[in-house]
Amino acid sequence: MTPFALPGVYAPQGDTDLLVQSLRREPLLPQARVLDLGTGTGAVALAAARLGAKVTAVDISWRAVLNARINAALARLPLRVMRGRLLAPVSGRSFDLVLSNPPYVPSPAADRRRGAARSWDAGHDGRLVLDRICRDVPALLRAGGVLLLVQSALSGPEKTLRLLRAAGLNTQVVEHRRIVFGPILRSRSNWLQSRGLLEDDDEKEELVIIRAERLP
Repeated sequence: MTPFALPGVYAPQGDTDLLVQSLRREPLLPQARVLDLGTGTGAVALAAARLGAKVTAVDISWRAVLNARINAALARLPLRVMRGRLLAPVSGRSFDLVLSNPPYVPSPAADRRRGAARSWDAGHDGRLVLDRICRDVPALLRAGGVLLLVQSALSGPEKTLRLLRAAGLNTQVVEHRRIVFGPILRSRSNWLQSRGLLEDDDEKEELVIIRAERLP
């Protein structure tokens, strides 16, 4: 069953699918503890639950929390969904796998992170949430634990790699995919070109999956 999206909640798209595919390639022990940051509809969290993981999902939006809970009930899958800012609801806990499809789209206006836009707008460089994840997630990973993160090439995957490696994680890009621009990027193409992030004839965005592992 494909999770449905309430109005104002980020609907599963190409980045969601790419993250789920990478998740399915991870060797998970039964009842592995999994965290999904910025769960939205719960699509990624439910994919982990189908693999037998014990999943906690977090989102700052009450509407997304409700949406994920409804989708879990419809799928008859156990899913603990909590509202809060990033890692605040799971302070003091540790996980075998952390998944995240965070906001990563560069935005020309810092004040646009309202309502549904919080699902994609991520500050002038697209790293408003990414940098927090790189800073705080490593401490939540158990020995052998893994972070799987999807982001755009527009928001500096090289910096993500550098920060996670500096935190002691074995880090690499494990997947690439180019997808046609959606309406948000199309509306910002001139601004992104002016910043040197796009060529004039670009019509596709490159997505990457970054895998970072805390060695045993």
